[in-house]
Amino acid sequence: MTDEEPTSIWMQPERQERSGPGRRPGYSRDQITRTAVQIADAEGVEAATMRRIACELGTGAMSLYRYVPRRDDLFDLMIDLAMSEIELPDSPSGDWRSSLTLLARQTRAVSLRHPWLTALLTSRPTLGPNLLRVHEFALGALDGIGLDIDDITGFVGMLNDYVHSAIRREISWLDEARRTGLDPQRWKRDYIGPYVRQVVGSGAFPLFSRSVLDSRTAHLVPDERFQHGLERILDAIAALITALQSR
Repeated sequence: MTDEEPTSIWMQPERQERSGPGRRPGYSRDQITRTAVQIADAEGVEAATMRRIACELGTGAMSLYRYVPRRDDLFDLMIDLAMSEIELPDSPSGDWRSSLTLLARQTRAVSLRHPWLTALLTSRPTLGPNLLRVHEFALGALDGIGLDIDDITGFVGMLNDYVHSAIRREISWLDEARRTGLDPQRWKRDYIGPYVRQVVGSGAFPLFSRSVLDSRTAHLVPDERFQHGLERILDAIAALITALQSR
């Protein structure tokens, strides 16, 4: 660790070490980060400490700080490694809606593989190269259709807000299912279901009752629910684009 003013990990050169006779092999940021991600995937991000990573690598924790000086740096590296799994073409297709749909669905898939990612990503500003690649793709999807940069960034923000909130809600459901030992359908039917039926039967909350009894989306599986919400966000963006273009 260092007492110097912290700088972004992306501005710090990778430490280069050569192994030699009688010297322990060096490590790399990538090796440390991949180990941290494996731990976080299995046990949660809180478990991905330098001490635990060092234990997995068979070294001392202090030696790893030469490669990753701060825990915040480790978080930035973990986020960016996960973001590298978002598979996108080199440039948007020219159809902004299909490009943003692809991005949203890729983001959800990667976030479900790494349940810690969304909470970490939305709790801290970070601009790693893979996150910038993804963000540039999103901005590019809306470029060239007569929008100024404030509108473009605003619409990408709207999309991200929906995607991340939907993913966090889905992951929370999965966590609750693991905690209770009930799958989401059984949890709704056996745990919360009796109380909901009591509330509906009381007649005290008519609109809530309609949302339970008459909703077409309440019983969608998670993938369908995500897509339904995504389509509504894209519809809203499309309507706003039309309004802006007609000015």
